[in-house]
Amino acid sequence: MAAGAASICGTLLPISSGKPRRWWWRNSNDNNVSVGRNMISREGRGGLRMRVRCGGGGGGIEDFIGGDLVRLDLGRWLADVEEHKALAIYTPHEGGYEGRYLTRLRYKGYYFLELSARGLGDPETTLTKIHPVCPAHLGKQPIARWYFPPEVDYRLSLLPPNAKGLVLWLIEAKVLSKAELQFLALLPTLRPKVRVIAECGNWRKFMWKPLKEISGLTPQEATTTTQA
Repeated sequence: MAAGAASICGTLLPISSGKPRRWWWRNSNDNNVSVGRNMISREGRGGLRMRVRCGGGGGGIEDFIGGDLVRLDLGRWLADVEEHKALAIYTPHEGGYEGRYLTRLRYKGYYFLELSARGLGDPETTLTKIHPVCPAHLGKQPIARWYFPPEVDYRLSLLPPNAKGLVLWLIEAKVLSKAELQFLALLPTLRPKVRVIAECGNWRKFMWKPLKEISGLTPQEATTTTQA
């Protein structure tokens, strides 16, 4: 089959052979460029041949099973959750990577309480005390007030006996104030079976830091506040 694509500086012609179709490029500088399925090869006047592989040029294991499946820091993630008990995480904007780390905690026996920081109110009152909630009305009904049990204590009472603990996963935690983040950092001290994961922002890759460092709460201040 004769076919060609006209260009300003050359002509693109198919090469007929039994192999998968390739394209041969010849431009005005007498440089030959052959384009294969997975490789681009170019030969100049001096005989120098350069090959560029498609797909990142790494040749690592992530090229075969997907980069999102290779999480080499999951062991350090589990160790930091047990050591610090409250972490601030920063996820990529496209999302999805945090699911690998959440699933690993679930495999370890943790149960989850997922809440949004927007509309949470006072974290101490909502999570550890009986708190009032005013339902929406149309302007003619009286303003009612309903009382709800503490979110964390209620979920702890429902955990099965073989559960390792409860993970409070807060999304959009970047809207919380410094005092609210400090309370969340101290919550595992008040409730020993609780772990706190707060999404405090975004970054190019999934990363985390102790929530005490993010909130400006030093270990000395944490000990003093707990004893008080």
